[in-house]
Amino acid sequence: MPSPSRWVIGAATALVASCLAVSGTESSAFAAGCPLWTKSKVAGGYSTLENLAFDGAGRMLLSETGALGTPGGVRTLTPTGVKGTAVPNVTSPGGLVVDGRTLYFTSGNGVLSGLFDIKDGRINKVDLDTGVVSTVATGLVMPNGMTRLPGGDLVVSRDLGKGSMTRVTPSTGGATPFAPAATSTNGMAVDPVRNVLYVDSTFDAKTLISVIDLNDPTATPRTIEIPGFGPLNSADDLTLGADGNLYVALNVAGKVIRVNPDTGAQCTVAQGIAFVSSVRFGAGPGWDPASLYATSFTGTVTRITPG
Repeated sequence: MPSPSRWVIGAATALVASCLAVSGTESSAFAAGCPLWTKSKVAGGYSTLENLAFDGAGRMLLSETGALGTPGGVRTLTPTGVKGTAVPNVTSPGGLVVDGRTLYFTSGNGVLSGLFDIKDGRINKVDLDTGVVSTVATGLVMPNGMTRLPGGDLVVSRDLGKGSMTRVTPSTGGATPFAPAATSTNGMAVDPVRNVLYVDSTFDAKTLISVIDLNDPTATPRTIEIPGFGPLNSADDLTLGADGNLYVALNVAGKVIRVNPDTGAQCTVAQGIAFVSSVRFGAGPGWDPASLYATSFTGTVTRITPG
């Protein structure tokens, strides 16, 4: 989703928008007595951090938007705290998807692009071994989150303005609308067992997780409602855990919640992380697979550990 200063514009847009009629919604109260996980700071000093991923070889990858017009980029972080850069000079980077030794990343995730339908967004890729960068697709509007479908196509989300998700075939760069019933889309995760894609909404009046049937993405999705006014939750990125639960970053609420996608049962696992933007379980040497790692618009990376 947009950075804090840009969020104000997005929230104002949502406040004046009409409430959308939602059918088939599951609303569930938060579980009582859910234990909070332990938080510890991993790194700080970045500008706005939008997304993270792991390269599987020991590095965390971070999409950073520069402050006050300075260039952003895709940054790297080792478990010992060594910072680096995988791709410099990236304008408003968003979603990150690792496929082997290739990193796909979006650019052009800007609020003005979303509000005024400016097609300056791209999907790019970089060879993590050689550093060679190339363009996969152009002409996208505010590509925010990104995920990879089982067949290899990529899906990007958009949380501001008209339109929703877009499906892109990397080999051709061809782009088509995807699952148009979901709106103000942001974080996404594919569940290959259930053959569904989960996507949350950011600025709609209700915070919803839409469950998209990958066999029929045009069908009206089942939805799970997260309590609270949508823009004041501002659901951002999400991830699917090995336990089968979804973990959702509520950006403005400063919380990470766990959601059972089958029952809709919900539980807060972390709070007090200002403008939390993305969550992923650790992967690769030095990163705990049982812990969530969370980025924030305040430029921090936080480890969230069960127990």
